Amino acid sequence: MATASRESANARLGAGVGGRGVVTSAVWGAAAGVGASLVMAMYAMVAALTYQHTGFFTPLYHIAATLAPGDAMMESMQSAMAGNSFTFVFGPAALGAFIHMMVGAAYGAMFGVVARLLRCHGAVLVAAAVAWGLVVFAISSWVGLPVAASLLGGGDPIRDMAAMVGYQTFIAEHLLYGAVLGLLLAAPQRNRR
Repeated sequence: MATASRESANARLGAGVGGRGVVTSAVWGAAAGVGASLVMAMYAMVAALTYQHTGFFTPLYHIAATLAPGDAMMESMQSAMAGNSFTFVFGPAALGAFIHMMVGAAYGAMFGVVARLLRCHGAVLVAAAVAWGLVVFAISSWVGLPVAASLLGGGDPIRDMAAMVGYQTFIAEHLLYGAVLGLLLAAPQRNRR
């Protein structure tokens, strides 16, 4: 009888701190992180097209320059200056999108686990995710991107990405990432009630 009630309690709590509940939270967080990274990327691409005038696909090429030559990024920016804002090169665009989604998934998984352990729900979950977006901004700008640039040979375009994009835009992108992450994670909670 005691075992049955313990199993029932564990099921309600998601198998405790070290069990399947944490893994499930990481998976949900990763999925929400991918979704949030896509919204963030769209914002970056619209910003690049409109007020930055660097070319719609340039953010993807910029991210791809972490692992690949920055030729597509430069071509896109030069074309935008000449009036063609939609220069598309499939390989670097796909690589940039993949890198961005995987980084978004990793940060989302981390947040999913932390939010579960802190038992965040509803508006608190969304607010915490927005704050997480600022944390991701800081980690990316001052640790992750410089380390990636050094280890992977991306150089200044990666090391100085936040400055090149503009800090206001880079912060806005990460706040948007956090907001969408929180909303996506809060949605399944609303549906379970």
